[in-house]
Amino acid sequence: MMAAFDIAWDVVEKGKKKSKPFHGYNPNKHSKKGGLNAKGRAAAKRKTGANLKPPVTKKPSSLKPGSKSAKRRKSFCARMSGMKGATSKGGKLTPKGASLKRWNC
Repeated sequence: MMAAFDIAWDVVEKGKKKSKPFHGYNPNKHSKKGGLNAKGRAAAKRKTGANLKPPVTKKPSSLKPGSKSAKRRKSFCARMSGMKGATSKGGKLTPKGASLKRWNC
């Protein structure tokens, strides 16, 4: 009797969907931490010709003030923070919120 229950429970457990790291997450183009992964950046390059660089994920305190990456991070944060749209939806981060978090904005 107990074995039948265990089998049934395993079926129920496997049927559950894994939660997404943020709202609108697509594993083929998004990083779990937010923003685009290498595949996503390559797809954007094919589609629009954009040459996107990986995000600056170092903490602002560890970046040298005025360095190229510090300026890039500051610019991204200023642009992205000023855009319309929610940073979370239904208690989960949106792609915008996830990327702002990853860039330490």
